[in-house]
This record gives sequence, C-alpha cells and structure tokens, in this order.
Amino acid sequence: MNRSQFSIIIALGTTQTLAWASSYYLPAILADPIARDLGISSSWVFGAFSVSLVLSALLAPRIGRQIDLVGGRSVLSMSNLVLAAGLVLLGFTTSIPLLIIAWLLLGIGMTAGLYDAAFAALGRIYGDGARRSITGITLLAGFASTVGWPLSALGLETIGWRNTCFAWAAAHILIGLPLNWWMLPAVTGAKAAIATAVKPHVPIDRTVIILAFVFAAAWTVAGAMAAHLPRLMEAAGATSTQAVFAGALIGPAQVAARIFEASFLSRYHPMVSTRLACITHPIGAAILALAGGGAASVFAVFHGSGNGILTIARGTLPLAVFGPENYGYRLGIIGAPARMAQAAAPLLFGLLIDAMGARVLIVSSALSLAALLALFLLKAPPRPQPRTE
Repeated sequence: MNRSQFSIIIALGTTQTLAWASSYYLPAILADPIARDLGISSSWVFGAFSVSLVLSALLAPRIGRQIDLVGGRSVLSMSNLVLAAGLVLLGFTTSIPLLIIAWLLLGIGMTAGLYDAAFAALGRIYGDGARRSITGITLLAGFASTVGWPLSALGLETIGWRNTCFAWAAAHILIGLPLNWWMLPAVTGAKAAIATAVKPHVPIDRTVIILAFVFAAAWTVAGAMAAHLPRLMEAAGATSTQAVFAGALIGPAQVAARIFEASFLSRYHPMVSTRLACITHPIGAAILALAGGGAASVFAVFHGSGNGILTIARGTLPLAVFGPENYGYRLGIIGAPARMAQAAAPLLFGLLIDAMGARVLIVSSALSLAALLALFLLKAPPRPQPRTE
C-alpha cells in the first residue's frame, strides 16, 4: 500500500465515520427527545427515517452510475452538503412535514455518502485492486456507532438535540467536505464522460438477482439485530446487564472480524469470506438456544463478526464477480433490495418478537442460511472485457 492509498483510506474512513454517526445512527439517540419536543410519537421519527432509507434505495443506481462517470470526489463532497442541509432543517423542525422533508434530504445524503458510494469511488480509483481499500475504510468506520452515539448523547445533554444537529452539520462542512474534496483524486475527462454517456446495459440476470437476495437477506438480519438485540437477549433469558453487555460487543466483534478479513481472508476469493459470514449468525443462535441467556455475549460475538465481514463483502464480492466496469451502477442495483430490507426489518422483527419471543432467531437464522445456500448456487459469469474506443 503506497502513501497516497493510505491517505485516501484514512480520509474516507474518517468521512464515513462522520456520515454514519450523523445520519443512520442518529435516531437511536435523538428520536425520543425530538418526538417529545414536537409532541408526537417517536414512531413518526422512525417512520421518517425508514422513508429516507427507501428513498436511498431508489436513488442508489443513479448515484452509482454518476460515480462510474465522474469518480467519487464530487459525489461524496455533495453528500456532505446535503447531509448538512438535512441536519440543519432537522434542527429547525417544528412539525411533521418538516421532519419528513429533513429526513428525505438526509436520505439523499446517505445514498451519496455512505458505504456503497465510497466503495464505488474506490472501485473507480483502483479497479480490481480496491479490496484492501474497501476493507480499510470499513475498519475505521466500524467505530461510527462507538463514536457517534456518545457524541450525540453528550450533545443532547449539554446543548440539546437541535444544537446537536447543527453541530453535526458543521462537522460535515468543516471536516467531511474538505477531506472528500481534497483527498479524493479528480477524474480526467469527467465532463466529456458525462456529455457522451449513455445508460449502461447491465442485465438483471441470475447472478445479479442472487447477489441482491444474499445481501437483502443478510441486511434484514443485521437491521433487525441492530434495533432489537438487547430486547431479544432478554427474551432468551439474559439479564438486563447481560443483554446490554452483549449489545456493546457487536462493534468490537465487527472490527475484529474486519482485521481478520484484511490479514487472513484477503488471500482468498471474497466468496469464501461471504459464505463464512453467512454461517456465523446461525451458529451463535444455536449456541444461545442450547446454553440459554448466559450465552448472550457469545451470540453477539458470532453475529457481530459475520456482520462485519458482510459489510466488506457487499463491496468486494460484486467487484470480484463483475469487475470494475459499471461497478458503481451494479452496486446500486444489487444494494437496493438490501436498503429496502434494512428499512423494513426493525418493524417486521418487532412484530415477530411480540409473537414469537426468542424463537424469532429461527427466522433470522433461516434467512442467513438461505443467503448461504444462494451463494453456493452462484456461478460467476465470464468477466466483461473493457470496451475499446
């Protein structure tokens, strides 16, 4: 890894941490105080957040295509401006319509500023050699919740939720925007590429459908566990302390798994690490079922490890299968169902937990095993050859 590549990884890892902390992880801390201040149910806040994820799914292919054409510099920099605007509007929100508009803006910013956009930017820069960089930025941004939740909570306690939103907006302008603009290389001939661009022919074939299903199933499980893990561990027999401790282990487990991926699994095809990641959640669920609530931490480590590797695989597996041509566009198409599933999973699994309790892990494990089976059915197509002028 040369110095330039290392600098880009550090810059994107920093801006990804900021983007995740100030958008996706924001409702966990601010939803209740926002709802109390507006005199509404917190369900409105989470509902607006879910709508933003749906919008993000719909826009993802277009954003990916734009990065294929002009690179990630302008798109990721634009995301800082849009996220800042959404956060400012959220800070000024006094009604439900303004709340929804703010989250729609944040949804646009998340499409252009979270992992898929960063992966596409790295694919545009490094082509087939982007795997190490993708792993590097996920390793750094794996601490987004670890950093973001305490900072949002501190802001809530000291300056209130509105000023916390303004502070996150300022961070995008003062930190995120300069890093994305100055550290990412400009793409030569970007204007000409836009002027002569035609929509690429990317067939929705068997391979694309299988990959879309794999990541949708995996992200359904990830979204459900992120929203309900402590409650689910208590339903499995864990004490409140054990459940909270288990939840705290998710982040370190993700980071440890990404280090393992970078140091050991990187010598193998991404298919190997993706298959391994799909089996860890069911293994943890089986241990929890056999040992009871006292094994909540073990379950959390297994689940978090798989989730950490799957985040990398979402970028590296499509790159390995299809190559760098039209990578961002394909990533948007493959990732759209996963974003939809991520939006719906907290509500759906909340209803299932009410009805099934800890047995809902049967459902989540079945989804993970279905994703694993789909990967064994996957046969990579011949790599497309770059067109010559």
